[in-house]
Amino acid sequence: MAVLVIAEHDHGSLKGATLNTITAGLACGGDVHVLVAGHNAGAAASAASQVAGVAKVLHADGASLAEGLAENVAAQVLAIASGYSHILFPATAGGKNVAPRVAALLDVAQVTDITKVLSPDTFERPIYAGNAIATVQATDAVKVITVRTTGFDAAAQGGSAPVEAVSAVADSGKSSFVGRETTKSDRPELTAAKIIVSGGRALGSSDKFNEVLTPLADKLGAALGASRAAVDAGYAPNDWQVGQTGKIVAPQLYIAAGISGAIQHLAGMKDSKVIVAINKDPEAPIFSVADYGLEADLFAAVPELVSSL
Repeated sequence: MAVLVIAEHDHGSLKGATLNTITAGLACGGDVHVLVAGHNAGAAASAASQVAGVAKVLHADGASLAEGLAENVAAQVLAIASGYSHILFPATAGGKNVAPRVAALLDVAQVTDITKVLSPDTFERPIYAGNAIATVQATDAVKVITVRTTGFDAAAQGGSAPVEAVSAVADSGKSSFVGRETTKSDRPELTAAKIIVSGGRALGSSDKFNEVLTPLADKLGAALGASRAAVDAGYAPNDWQVGQTGKIVAPQLYIAAGISGAIQHLAGMKDSKVIVAINKDPEAPIFSVADYGLEADLFAAVPELVSSL
């Protein structure tokens, strides 16, 4: 029995989500192989080979894989799928785009968003916005799985796996890459940040959002996040949204300022190691998951916190 982990990378380095997915793969048992599919991605393949627990890295290098088009990546996975009992993807936008295609073409049921491996065929996954945990058993010969990365620690360095070149698939011709707009920021990427400062609708405007929360994030070297209500109101950009319909995060420290704590928001951040809530409403649901709660006006409390830091 061998496990295939599909690496997420930028051709030069591995994304952090890959390391968490490798940990899940190790929990499934058997050798863990990592597929690095890309173009001129030798550096990413080399990085994968140095992850502890990885037995082999499969490096598929071709122009058809340069932009990570889902049809081509799925075809690449299928080309090497025989012999693997588990195929694991990070539950990221990329992983969620490719995994269902692979599962459909293999005619198996996909197991989505696992947070724990109980045995090689039994897993835990959250349902109802994280209010319940379902235990699911997959009886298919091949398990196609997406891994919620906040449920697993990142795999350590220290491996020395061999890198094996595999033939890249031809372009499927079903889609073409048109362009990409990426947000550039000096701050850590939200899902990889160790500290996150998030704001809610109570901030009242995008100007207040930046004026109040940016100094705190600067002091802490933190990423900025927001509730859906704040994003919908136009106070923060979409890629800052934390929650069931946004990004799932689990930083070492999560500071929620002016966020009431709707169930959809809690689903995206309640696995954070330490949660600090600042809200003037003593009945705010956010206090039910907070390790530290400060019942105060955020417009007074946050600047005081910044000055103390």
